[in-house]
Amino acid sequence: METQTIESTNLKLKEFFVHQLKDIYWAEKKLFSALPRLQEAATTPELKHAFDQNHLLSQTHVDRLEQVFGMIDEKVDSGKCPAIASIVEEGADLITETNKGTAQRDTGLIFAGKKAEHYKIATYSSMINLAKNIGFQRAADILGATLAEDKAADALLTRIAETNINYALN
Repeated sequence: METQTIESTNLKLKEFFVHQLKDIYWAEKKLFSALPRLQEAATTPELKHAFDQNHLLSQTHVDRLEQVFGMIDEKVDSGKCPAIASIVEEGADLITETNKGTAQRDTGLIFAGKKAEHYKIATYSSMINLAKNIGFQRAADILGATLAEDKAADALLTRIAETNINYALN
């Protein structure tokens, strides 16, 4: 039975970290380009504002990820994130399949936004843990700032959803 050395294990974990970094980098860039369409399709001012704020944050997230690439001596690169690609496609389909100005459309847009946030929350929290374990504490700190913003964005979408559903039912 072959045993791995600590050095080879750390190398494999760094490779995995870099792969995940490329994945989330692609995801953030894709969301940055998709969010204006969601904002335009939203009905309520609160939801439009939430998508606008998330769009602005996405650029900050891209910038932070580029900073992390530099910290770990890797060139900035991306690899397609199939999960976010599907979520963005689902959001686009939802826009074409629902009527403008309806609670149904806004509810669907909130679903799409929350799906993206949950993917990002899972990815960033896992990357933070891995970064700490392989000695990338500064990278973990930077990723932690993004994680906190994504959790706040998810909570905002939840509040908007609760308000929209109560409004639509009354």
